[in-house]
Amino acid sequence: MKTALTIAGSDSSGGAGIQADLKTMMAHGVFGMSAVTALTAQNTMGVAAVSASTPEFLAAQIDSVFSDIPPDAVKVGMVSSVALIEAIAERMRHYRVQKLVVDPVMVATSGARLLEEDAIGALQKKLLPLALVITPNLQEAEVLVGRSIRTRAEMEEAAKEIFAACGCAVLCKGGHSLGDANDLLYQGENLRWYEAERIENPNTHGTGCTLSSAIASNLALGYDLETSVGKAKEYVRGALSAMLDLGKGSGPLNHAWRMEG
Repeated sequence: MKTALTIAGSDSSGGAGIQADLKTMMAHGVFGMSAVTALTAQNTMGVAAVSASTPEFLAAQIDSVFSDIPPDAVKVGMVSSVALIEAIAERMRHYRVQKLVVDPVMVATSGARLLEEDAIGALQKKLLPLALVITPNLQEAEVLVGRSIRTRAEMEEAAKEIFAACGCAVLCKGGHSLGDANDLLYQGENLRWYEAERIENPNTHGTGCTLSSAIASNLALGYDLETSVGKAKEYVRGALSAMLDLGKGSGPLNHAWRMEG
């Protein structure tokens, strides 16, 4: 059985973070493991509190996984501080991780900041260069390039700039900001657009976590990056199309939708 590790924050509502990641990995037939970067008190309406792990304890969690069940792929999500970023980067270098997916989570959908201001530089310099692919949404891509992104052409330029700075493939997610669900993958040679019709579903809490962990799951299963992104995007589309609603707020994405085949 293929295995994958998620290094991310815990979401008490179960719709995002490691809970979403593990559900997604299970749905793909991959054995999921976790190293928790932070505990959060949150639901679909917002983040009430965050309690970060210590770098030493986070490193110990990662070591416990690799020493017993080496993952076929690793996904990194919410990491709030410079010290935690440095701990993850050091362990990824130590274990020579090749299939590393980094979702550079900076701000929650509700608007709560999840990455400390001084940690952005550490993320760019120490962790992103180790990734096979990173999956910023438009707001996160704007932070990485330092300017607004409003058109497809600007997305393409931003992806090229991030690739040049970090040396990793970039999946720039369009989503609601451009009124569509078109995502752009740039690997240094060609631009590939994944076109999709926007699904009008308010239950989008955790979609970014789900997409990145689905990519990691497909990489663990042996698919190449372009195929893994396509399959992951189809998985999220299927989950959103189910139009499930659990809460009285914006509602979490329900990850009960299962991949077939």
